[in-house]
Amino acid sequence: MKTIQLKTNIMCASCIAKVTPTLNEEIGAANWQVDTQNPKKILTVSTDNLNESEVIKAVEKAGYKAEKIA
Repeated sequence: MKTIQLKTNIMCASCIAKVTPTLNEEIGAANWQVDTQNPKKILTVSTDNLNESEVIKAVEKAGYKAEKIA
């Protein structure tokens, strides 16, 4: 299993509630989390079959932005 980390604009618990249905469907319920305490709002995904661009598309589908951590 690989880990993908992305910078997002998912800021708070309310934002997490909004993305949860989409990310659970696209990524899997136990396979992602957002660290809203981190200034970069890091999304961490554990996956066997998704790549970075697929995770970014899933976040965008939920109405938010994700990008590679510089």
